[in-house]
Amino acid sequence: MNNVHTARVQSFLTQLKATAHKIQTDWRRGDQVQSAFVCPFTVYQPSPGSPYITPTPYCDPPALAMPGWSCLVTGAGGFLGRKIVSLLVQEKELKEVRALYRVFRAKHREELSKLQTKTKVTVLEGDILDAQCLKRACQDISVVIHAAAAVDILGAIPRQTIIDINLKGTQLLLNTCVEASVPVLIYTSSASVAGPNSYKEGIHNGHEAEHHESTWSDPYSYSKKMAEKTVLAANGCTLKNGGTLRTCALRPPYIYGAGSPVISTTVNTALKNNGMITNVNALSLINPVYVGNVAWAHILASRGLQDPKKTPNIQGQFYYITDDTPHQSYSNFHYTLSKEWGLCLDSRKSLPLSLLYWLGFLLEIVSFLLRPIYNYQPPFNRYLITLSNSVFTFSYKKAQQDLGYEPHFSWEEAKQETSEWIGSLVKQHKGKLNTKTQ
Repeated sequence: MNNVHTARVQSFLTQLKATAHKIQTDWRRGDQVQSAFVCPFTVYQPSPGSPYITPTPYCDPPALAMPGWSCLVTGAGGFLGRKIVSLLVQEKELKEVRALYRVFRAKHREELSKLQTKTKVTVLEGDILDAQCLKRACQDISVVIHAAAAVDILGAIPRQTIIDINLKGTQLLLNTCVEASVPVLIYTSSASVAGPNSYKEGIHNGHEAEHHESTWSDPYSYSKKMAEKTVLAANGCTLKNGGTLRTCALRPPYIYGAGSPVISTTVNTALKNNGMITNVNALSLINPVYVGNVAWAHILASRGLQDPKKTPNIQGQFYYITDDTPHQSYSNFHYTLSKEWGLCLDSRKSLPLSLLYWLGFLLEIVSFLLRPIYNYQPPFNRYLITLSNSVFTFSYKKAQQDLGYEPHFSWEEAKQETSEWIGSLVKQHKGKLNTKTQ
């Protein structure tokens, strides 16, 4: 292996190790976590006055009149969850939003206090595996948006912990909805439940009728897949008050925006590497989706499942949620968002994809053999290599047809907001360097 390839691998491993360290740190701190190349739910702490925490007025069709309805959002302190709450409080006739999260930071509480409008925002701290907590949270609730999840593909969180949170937690929440007679539950799933199963056989403009399904046994995609099946199977269950439970699931791919933990890790790693973005996935083709548009789809789903005319078409269904962000590789996408701040793509040749795949397999074997005496966490594995190097895009036509979904934020708006936030990361990095040299 020549020096260029050696340097290339070292740069790649550095980024992955940084991500794994962040996952472990966040998990110990009580935050939800998100690993690289995987969609959303990690906490971002915006700077004071950040535009991200200010609800943006929108001019979509007016909400249906559903007097006095209330909504519980699980994972409300996460990257996506906070955006959902910020849009929910603008809904007419919504009397209360309950924001449930494992542990809120002081800054998160401050953000929520700034969202106080005519809609009451109630902050609840608790574990998704705590049945009594869920019982209190679901009392007198009309809609549950279940966005809480443990996300990790690098092995930083124990497998059983991920399955317990994502699958058992969802089952407990469904049982609580039945007992508390909550009529609507919307599940935040993930496009990863559909694959990709091989980097050699991608999915281009996939749609719901094709019924793609992940065959990986990794805890994240497996637990999300089984939880989604459980949610959709629960549709039509009889509630304690004699009513009927209506459910649906939303499948966003890679979610980006101001505060994205994936972008934060990518940018900070590049800044430590002379401004070069690691280019290990040039063959991938993805359609990232802006966090505001994913949140907007949840609002539309909550409306639709309360509308007798729309409910028959929505209940028991899953929907891919994408937008008009250009399809491109992960590396090119990150470069597009950050190039105005001086970041560039690493032009060095990468190792052959097939070699990276089998290296990942060897690392998995080493991890398995050492498990009885040492918890070795490989810097990458076959699933990560496949996920980050595949053609994996989807259409939102079904959501458009059934939910009335149209991207609320344009690509240019999303790009500008995200790029400005990246600029703040670059300035923070330069400020730290200046402090060290003084």
